[in-house]
Amino acid sequence: MPLLITIFGLTILIVLISYFKLHTFLSFLTVALGIGLALQMPPDQILTAIQQGIGGTLGSIVAIIALGAMLGKLVAQSGAAQRISTKMIDIIGTGYVRWAFMITGFIVGLPLFYSVGFMLIAPLVITVSYRYKLPAVYIGIPMLASLSVTQGYLPPHPAPLAIAKQFNVDMGLTLFYGIIVAIPAILVSGALFGSTLKKYLTMPNKAFIAPELKDDQMPSTSMSFISVLLPILLIGLSTIILPYFAKDSFLFKVVTFVGDPIVSMFISVIFAIYALGVKQNKTMNEITTLLGNSIKEVAMLFLIFGGAGALKQVLTDGGVNQSIASMMEASSLHPLVLAWGMAAIIRVAVGSSTVSGITTAGFVAPLLASTHTEPHLMVLSIGAGSMMFSHVNDSGFWLFREYFQLSMTETLKTWSIMETLVSISGLAGVMALNTFIG
Repeated sequence: MPLLITIFGLTILIVLISYFKLHTFLSFLTVALGIGLALQMPPDQILTAIQQGIGGTLGSIVAIIALGAMLGKLVAQSGAAQRISTKMIDIIGTGYVRWAFMITGFIVGLPLFYSVGFMLIAPLVITVSYRYKLPAVYIGIPMLASLSVTQGYLPPHPAPLAIAKQFNVDMGLTLFYGIIVAIPAILVSGALFGSTLKKYLTMPNKAFIAPELKDDQMPSTSMSFISVLLPILLIGLSTIILPYFAKDSFLFKVVTFVGDPIVSMFISVIFAIYALGVKQNKTMNEITTLLGNSIKEVAMLFLIFGGAGALKQVLTDGGVNQSIASMMEASSLHPLVLAWGMAAIIRVAVGSSTVSGITTAGFVAPLLASTHTEPHLMVLSIGAGSMMFSHVNDSGFWLFREYFQLSMTETLKTWSIMETLVSISGLAGVMALNTFIG
């Protein structure tokens, strides 16, 4: 019975979000309250679960997401993304411009939210398309595949971050495994699939041609790369070098502290304030305004994560999680495939990769203990599933169509297939990696 109530509740959640267009936070609260009552939980227990779920989920990720938004805003406003893409084209050459954009998308996408990365780099793609008379879709898809992969697989992006925190796994190791899986996924969905798209000759929207920034208006190449990559380097290096120090040593404590995602992001933002702000002759008032505006752009994410946390806690306190774990244990499918499939179904139905990822995490959490599944790979499997087949209910679908001026059918044949390949190749990479470390 608890399982049927949960399935019905999940169906209601999808209908509320996708059909009735009710705000995601309100949809989560509605379903959490409804499931709690249907499970005959006392009202005070339901309210306590909702409060604990919201607080427990947000408590571990608010600072990281806020700092990530601040870093993204500084990168976006300073011209650092343009400097990186220009440098990559200079190094690789205009004959391989699609590879330059693919690498740029990965580098810039590591710390930036997808929408920010898209609106930073897509105008550069459009500009290059007009300048060199190249098909925009042909050179743009590799870049978009990189952005999608980093959003879906890699912390400190919001959904992978929230899932990793929920599973209580090491952020650096998740990032390390994620990059291993990400590279072949980008090559398949971006480079390989993108190479088949030369026939799409529709010129992109001229309104989005990037404004030409002069050399002295952008930060230096070194400052641009360091600002974008610093949080990833700090988190990743701490994971690599920690095993070489004794756990009670001073160096172990220092590296652990610096490698913590919150501290890493904080150090990176402070560095970016200087390198991309002060050094670019911006006043502290201008920088503070930018940082304040960045928080407004992610405020709704906090509500979504809080709502998902509330639903997760109601399911846990109502005993549903154990019912789900028992059912999944009886399945012949591998837990990583089950998690990927659930995330994929929710993604196609709801349209939001973030909602898909964090909702799935709440359902499959009991599997980690009962099946001894590698938790870092579970994060990646859910992340890959949450990227499945973007279509008309996803804002990214319309963003791509508007910038690249394609028909509905053409958008489905390019963007939607690319996202599907990101998802499937991600699962393939996770399962391959599982054979070595699982």
